[in-house]
Amino acid sequence: MSYEITPFQKRFLEAALPDVPFDGWTPELLNRTADRLKVSATELEIAFPRGARDLVRCLFIWVTGETLEKLKPKDMAALRVRERIALGVRTRLEVLAPHKEAMRSALAFMARPPHSFSMPRLVWHTADKLWWAAGDTATDYNHYTKRLLLSGVISATTLYWLNDSSPHHAQTWEFLDRRIDNVLKIGMKLGKLKQKKTA
Repeated sequence: MSYEITPFQKRFLEAALPDVPFDGWTPELLNRTADRLKVSATELEIAFPRGARDLVRCLFIWVTGETLEKLKPKDMAALRVRERIALGVRTRLEVLAPHKEAMRSALAFMARPPHSFSMPRLVWHTADKLWWAAGDTATDYNHYTKRLLLSGVISATTLYWLNDSSPHHAQTWEFLDRRIDNVLKIGMKLGKLKQKKTA
């Protein structure tokens, strides 16, 4: 599975996003956007051979890319690991903030078979990129454990955020901090169990 999108796919997605709350992730959305951008049916088929499913996948890949770009200027080395991870997850949601309803619709779309099989891998991809951005270089079992746990944080926090109406999503950031605290505790316990088994 490719986790890159072309400049054309990026431009098309960004043009389509404002209409998702009205059209949903549907063939109509693709066709309306194609008409507006003067994209031919052939170009549309090449870029999104599976239609709306490919466009939704582009959303997840796009937001990860945009998040990484916003993290580049940050002085990650000056932050603790938990702060780096929290910043990554928060930045991702801030990128999505103008498209909250589009993301809500995308999650509903991806929850339905056969699309649901792609969802865990897309979230894992995001977790992997955020850990690399945080400076993680683990290649042992920790590599997979960290990404699995962060995938859970991303999923839970996104769902909380979608239903958060507090000013500036303050309750979401508190929820995120609690989730990361829990994950770090679990990670420490798993590390100690691993050490005991290898001792």
